[in-house]
Amino acid sequence: MPIKSYVVDFCCESAHLIVELDGGQHVERRDLDVRRTAELEAHGYMVLRFWNNDVLSNIDGVLESIVAIATHVPPHPNPLPNGEREYL
Repeated sequence: MPIKSYVVDFCCESAHLIVELDGGQHVERRDLDVRRTAELEAHGYMVLRFWNNDVLSNIDGVLESIVAIATHVPPHPNPLPNGEREYL
């Protein structure tokens, strides 16, 4: 799927989630992948990377990782000064 100047392997636009599957050639181009990931994240996407062999040999583990990471909700960056009781 095309996003900005890249074509990504899988994208869920509603979740702003990109999943990239990396083959052996990515070992040699790690610096390019780091830059690519940073640029996609700068556009609001969460980028998850998995090795092809992990997908082929452990798809259940990969899917569990995607669900665990993608559904993690970080704490609110600006908590209420008096806690949630302020609105009770």
